[in-house]
Amino acid sequence: MVKLKYFESSDFKQLINWIDSPSFLLQWGGPGFDYPLNDTQLEKYIENANMQNAETLVYKVIDNDTDTGKTIGHISLGNIDKKNKSARVGKVLVGDKNTRSKGTGQQMMKAILKIAFDELQLHRVSLGVFDFNVSAIACYEKAGFIKEGLLRDSRKNGDEYWSLWEMSILENEWLKTKNV
Repeated sequence: MVKLKYFESSDFKQLINWIDSPSFLLQWGGPGFDYPLNDTQLEKYIENANMQNAETLVYKVIDNDTDTGKTIGHISLGNIDKKNKSARVGKVLVGDKNTRSKGTGQQMMKAILKIAFDELQLHRVSLGVFDFNVSAIACYEKAGFIKEGLLRDSRKNGDEYWSLWEMSILENEWLKTKNV
């Protein structure tokens, strides 16, 4: 099992080490970050996060199955809108390559959705994923997310354009998957 703990400046080095190329940074962080990722960008990223009534919650993902409490990933819940009861999952990364393809992504999604729906009492959670990231799409669908639409050629990476699936899960859908 995984546990989510607030991401802090002491976690920057680990995350920076995981982001090893401009295209990987675009997949992880979107257009809001420049390669190479650095402390200054990450300070700005968490500047107003993880506080009472923050619009963004940023987490490191801890492997709870080992005694080491090793950080194995990263995830955030942003655009938290209490009026419309919605938020957006982002910055999803299973950083430790040894924990990939072992259900870690699924556990991360369950943990973040538990915060969104059970703690924050939201109604809708969305995310975006590039259409070529087949394993992530499968993970999100397994967690209960539904494809809403394809944003064609929505991001430019070098000389090519990437298309992005918009996906979401609603409160009642979460309740169904939670009880499975």
